[in-house]
Order: sequence, then structure tokens, then C-alpha cells
Amino acid sequence: MFERFSRSWSLVKASAGVLAQDKELLVFPLVASVASLVVAAGFVLPMVGLGAFDGLDRVAEGDADPLLIGWAFCFYVAQYFVMFFFQSALVGAAMIRLQGGDPTVGDGFRIAFSRLGPILGYAVIAATVGMLLRALQERAGAIGRWVGGLLGVAWTVATYMVVPILVTREVGPLEAVQESARLLKRSWGENVIGQGGIGLVFGLLQFMLILIGALFIAGSAASQSTGLLVVAIAGTVVAVILVALVQTALSGIYAAALYRHATGAPAAPGFDQGLLAGAFAPK
Repeated sequence: MFERFSRSWSLVKASAGVLAQDKELLVFPLVASVASLVVAAGFVLPMVGLGAFDGLDRVAEGDADPLLIGWAFCFYVAQYFVMFFFQSALVGAAMIRLQGGDPTVGDGFRIAFSRLGPILGYAVIAATVGMLLRALQERAGAIGRWVGGLLGVAWTVATYMVVPILVTREVGPLEAVQESARLLKRSWGENVIGQGGIGLVFGLLQFMLILIGALFIAGSAASQSTGLLVVAIAGTVVAVILVALVQTALSGIYAAALYRHATGAPAAPGFDQGLLAGAFAPK
């Protein structure tokens, strides 16, 4: 366990070295977060006004309004499209840096816009899978939730390389999903140590920030200082958001580096070839 954590931390530091050279990569997850909120508001608020959520209790009983199901599917597609679009921009810019270039935010967006069709296709596929897993979890009780969770993890692992593939190759979304699964199976097996390591490290950081922030907020409330309380709350929220943005950016850089390794490209500066080869350990 300690060896795996140590390796994951080394990968985080290598990815952080790339991010330190291109801090503008943080723009992509930031704008993605704002865009996701806008999309959510655009779908949810009109439906609330129309009272469409009154029938949500019938979804689990298999008697949902087809229009509500269609709305949910479109919402899934829109959210996935936003997520994959900005991931593609981030990974595209990271690829330029890993190849020795000096990317800009415009370079990332240019790459993402050039792959709009495949990104939308992948969003439709992901939304379909997400809806099916959601239906399984809601209709099959505890067993369905357990099976759905396992299938969700398997899908996440199998599609880990889809965005780097869409960014670097002229292929469709289905071919990208198949190629992603082949790369993982051939190169590292099924256990995603690096991705889990980044999640673990930043999960701990988020927990510590929230804990420290809660202590400051409690102290500010006890002091009965409104200004200090506002500063404590705002500081905690900003710190948590910043850590989340850094995690997303590092994950994109890490995915780009792993894809280069899987396809036989030379290791980028700061990424040890042996470290990358051990990032995925077979079961």
C-alpha cells in the first residue's frame, strides 16, 4: 500500500511540474465548472416552472413520463458534452507541452473545436450508459446498486484513454472506446493506480481544507465578528474550489502522459518511463 501511495505521489509531482509551466491550464476546468452550472440551470429551472418534477416518484416504479426521460437523457448528453469538450481542450494543450511545445489556452480550445463531432458522439454514448446504469440501480434494489456501481467503475476504467485518443487521432467515439479498452488491457491491466492515487491525495487535501475551514468558521462565529465569518467562509470555499481545479488539471495531464506511454511515445520531461509503466498493476 505504501509503495502504491509513493508511486502515485511521484506521478502527482511530475504532473504538477507540467502544470507549473502552464498555469493557464487551470482555465479549462474553471470554465467547465461554470458551463456545467449554466447547463444545469438551463435544464432544471424551466422544468421546475412547468412542474415536471412532480412525477419523479414514478421513475423507480418504471412508470415515468417519456418526456421526463427524454429530458433527463438530453441533460446527461449536455453535461457530458461540456465535460468532454473542456477535457479535450485541457488534454490537447497538455499534449503540446509533453511534446516540447508551449501551449496556450487558444491552442486547447482550437483542438477541442476541431473534434466537436466525435466529442458529441462520445457524450451520447456516455449518457446512454449512464441512463442504463441509473435505471439498473433504481429498479433492482440493493443488488442493482451494487452491480451498477461495479459496472460504473468498469466503464470508467475502460474509457480512461478515450479523450486523449479523440484529441490525437481522427477516429470516431466508438472506435476510441474500443481502443481505450485495448490499451489498458495490453499495457497495464485493469487496476488504475495512478488515477486512484491522484483522487486519494486530493481527497485528503479536500478533507483537511474543509476541516481547517470549519474550525476557522466556528472560531469566527464564536467571536461574533460578521466580517471575520465572511472571510472564513469565503476563504474555505475558494481553497476547496482551487484544489478541485488543480486536481482536474493534473488528471488531464496525467492521462495525456499515460496515453503517450501506451502508444510508445518517449516519456515527457519529468515523467520516468518505469514509473509510468508501473502506474497500472495487473490484478
